Parts: sequence; structure tokens; C-alpha cells
Amino acid sequence: MVVFLDVILLVVLLLLSVPLPFCFGGALLFMALFVDVNMTSLFVWGFNQMINTVLLASPLYIFAGLLMAGSGIAKRLLDFVDIFIGRIRGGLGVVCAVTCAIIGAISGSGFTGVAATGPIMIPRMIEQGYPRGFATALVTVSSILGLLIPPSIIMILYGWVTETSILACFLSTVGPGVAITILLSVVNLIWVRRFPGLKLERRLPLPEMVREFGQRTWNAIPALSLPIIILGGIYGGVFTATEAAAVAAVLAIPIGFWIYRGVRLREFLALVVESATAVGAIMVMITFCLMLSQVYVTLKVPQTLVEVVFSLTQNKVLLLLVINLFLFLVGMIVNDATGMLLCAPLLLPLVKQLGIDPIHFAAIMGVNLAMGGVTPPYASILYLGMRIGKCEFTEILGPTMIFLIYGYIPIVFLTTYWPDLSLYLPRLMGYVQ
Repeated sequence: MVVFLDVILLVVLLLLSVPLPFCFGGALLFMALFVDVNMTSLFVWGFNQMINTVLLASPLYIFAGLLMAGSGIAKRLLDFVDIFIGRIRGGLGVVCAVTCAIIGAISGSGFTGVAATGPIMIPRMIEQGYPRGFATALVTVSSILGLLIPPSIIMILYGWVTETSILACFLSTVGPGVAITILLSVVNLIWVRRFPGLKLERRLPLPEMVREFGQRTWNAIPALSLPIIILGGIYGGVFTATEAAAVAAVLAIPIGFWIYRGVRLREFLALVVESATAVGAIMVMITFCLMLSQVYVTLKVPQTLVEVVFSLTQNKVLLLLVINLFLFLVGMIVNDATGMLLCAPLLLPLVKQLGIDPIHFAAIMGVNLAMGGVTPPYASILYLGMRIGKCEFTEILGPTMIFLIYGYIPIVFLTTYWPDLSLYLPRLMGYVQ
């Protein structure tokens, strides 16, 4: 009964828009008052969890992502992709989706895609004839690919709290991430037929096109080297996921300062302060969230959840549908990292009872919680996109729903009910038998 009241309190605080650290801190305090919990031991446990080197990857990727957004790296990637597909009808939308996927292979964050591509892509798409709401929605929905294309911050958190191989978790979301990129591109190409005023960029003569291709490729080489070095280093066994985050942050500095010259010292210091502020808030939230999850585990909430669910039905298809719905609702009220930390320890015993591989479940959680970034009321990525695109909520809501319904939700179900989409690469690399 106390746990039920605590969950209600947590949901109420979240719906009242109380800052996330205080939401979980308040729920933890409620449990400390009404349940026999040794808070001293709990704080010691929480501190020991927070000094794990795996967590160091999160602030480093945040810092690297902010550097990308302000240094011109994203612009060079956009220009490079644009030379291939930017001159076909609707090609600019495809450029947006593909570029966000590439940026995801560097930053591991959904916010970076919006912050880096939004100021460049949205005005360019509007100038070409895209409605403002449609252009903003496409950039915003595409940016959540940063949470699926490895390296992904939420996959690092999942692997950490469930003691699952982080590299295997990275590989599990590659298939869904690529499938979503393709489907978003297809939906865009079909939907732009409704925009009769869409203008196409002038086709260049062949010699000029070759020269332009060479120039853009040369300019993009430093930016393209980042995902190659990061992913190649991780899967080649050169460095760990945390070390890869450090490499991304270190390499982004000279590229931004001296190669693209998009960052000056004053701007760099501002980015450092901004990333430090974001990291501080995130770490406090993670601490309270972990401690609250540990209290639930101590009170055997996961085991109780398994018993209750299996008393209702043992149909695997139906149970997976309920889990997807639950994760979707969680994503609507908390951010992806919080949802991962809170739900993974609680749901993992249940899915193991269903015979679902923990690596497969990593992909299921990833695609569901990533969607929460663009589904109100939380929808932090959506609101950031609205701010950057100078777009009203009524303008962006319809196009966002189109991309989610036709371009994203089918992959959610495909990931859930076709395990090979997420397990093929981990199995190929020897992480799954």
C-alpha cells in the first residue's frame, strides 16, 4: 500500500512539473518516513554506484554534443549528405533524417540533433517550401535517433543498472535505428507531394557538381572521422564506451576551434558552464532515482509485479503489448534516462520470466523511451524543437503525429515482436547465443 501511494506521489509531482531531482527525492523521503529503510546504508550504496566509471560517459557525451552544436560540425555533415540526395523532391527531409542518425553516432543524445541541425535545416526547408510545422517536426522526430544509433547514453545506463554488456546493448538498437531512419525518409518523400509549392535546388552542370562534391567531402572529413573513430574504437576493442566518450569530447575541441573555427574561447567557456550545469542536475536526479529503485527492489516490488501480471494473463504477445504501453506512458512524463533507471530494474525480472533476452529488452526499452522525448506532456525534445523552429504547438503537433504513427510506431512493434531486428548484430558479434 505504501509503495502504491509513493508511486501516486511521484506521478503527481511529475505532472506538477516539479524539477525531476526533487520529484524522486520527495518520493524517496516519503518511503523513508513510512517504511523501515536504513537511509545511511542506502546513501552509501548510492554513492558507490555514482563513482562507477561507466557513468562518466554521460557528461562527456553531453559536452561533446554541445561542442558539435556550436562548432560547425553538424553543418559540414548536412552539406555532405545534401550533395547526394538534397536535389530530389523531398530530398532535404531525407538529408535531415540521415544527418541526425550520423550525429547520433557521435553524441549519443537526442538534444544534440535538434540543437545542431535545427538552426540550419529548418530555415533551409522553409525557404524551399516546406511548412514550418512540418519542417520542425521532421527535425525534432529525427533527432531522437541519437538515442538509438550507438553510442547511446540510455543504452549505457541500461547496461549499467542491469549488468548487461553495454556493447551488446549498443548493437541491439542499430537495426531499429536504421529502420526508423529509412521509414522517416519514406514518409517524408510521400508526404511532400502535398506541398505543390516545393522548390528544388538548381541542378549543377556535371563539372561543377564534381567540384562541389569534392569540396564538401573534403570539408566533411574531420566531422565524418568522429563516428568512425568512436565506433571503430569501441567495437575494435581499442577503448571502452567511457573512453570513447572522452575521445569524442577531446577530438571535438580541435575540430571546432581550429579546423571549422566555429568556437571561440568565450563561447567554449560558456559551453563548459552549460554542460557542467546540465551534468550536475542529471547526476542528482540519477542518485535519487537509483536509491528509489533500490528501495523498491528491497521491498520485492519486481517479484510482486511478476506475480500480479502473470495472475492476469500469461499470453506473451499481450504482456509485451502491455509493457510497451507502460513504457510509452512513462516516456510521456519523464525523460529517457530517468525512465530507463526507474523501469529497467523493475521490469527485467518480468521479461526474463517471459523468456525475453535482456539485450532484446534493451532495444524494446530504447525505442519506447526515446519516443517519449516528442510525446507531450514531457516532450522535452519537442519543446526545444519548437523554440528553435519558432513554431507554435498547434503547427507542429499534426506533423509530429504523422511521423510517429507511420514512421516510428511500426518499428516499435517490429522491435518487440521480431527479435532478430535487434539481436542479429549482437548474435553476429558473439554476445547472444
